[in-house]
Amino acid sequence: MAISLQKGQKVSLSKENSKLSVIVIGLGWDEAQQKRGLFAPKPQPIDCDASALLLQNGKLTSKDDIIYFGNLQHKTGMIKHMGDNLTGEGDGDDEQIIVDLTGIPAYYDKIVIVVNIYDAFIRNQHFGMIKNAFIRIADGKTNKEMCRYNLTEDYSDMTAMIFGEVYKHNDEWKFSAVGQGTKDASLGELSNRYI
Repeated sequence: MAISLQKGQKVSLSKENSKLSVIVIGLGWDEAQQKRGLFAPKPQPIDCDASALLLQNGKLTSKDDIIYFGNLQHKTGMIKHMGDNLTGEGDGDDEQIIVDLTGIPAYYDKIVIVVNIYDAFIRNQHFGMIKNAFIRIADGKTNKEMCRYNLTEDYSDMTAMIFGEVYKHNDEWKFSAVGQGTKDASLGELSNRYI
């Protein structure tokens, strides 16, 4: 059974499974029902974009280490973004990032998983308009869900989110549920936090 995490909790991914080699990071969300007036224009769909930032000593050292809809695969081939979902409609994962833990060069110490709302300020959108947001980690070989973090706080006025971190500590892969909202306008602004 998958471990259900709370904000700030950490869990070992490889302690119970020493042969763990590939993980699937699944992210999901639904658009909350919006109130609108009789003559108000129909609201635009909220386009959330998941990304992975590969850090060295806690820092982002190259734009090539950002895996997102515009760079679907890391240069090592060890991290792959499975494509952009423009609406968040449907059940299950809206976007997935596949990570081959065995092939990541040792100088990368952390993978930060973030989600930002595309053109949030132009479209006047924020995470208060999102519901049922989650991040989950599954074993890539068995597809067995290992842990899940459901975001339950009110993130009104937040346009981006640091969902969680996958990192190696003492030769053990771990996951930390972060759940930190930000007002960054773009992935570029969000990435600058790690420079």
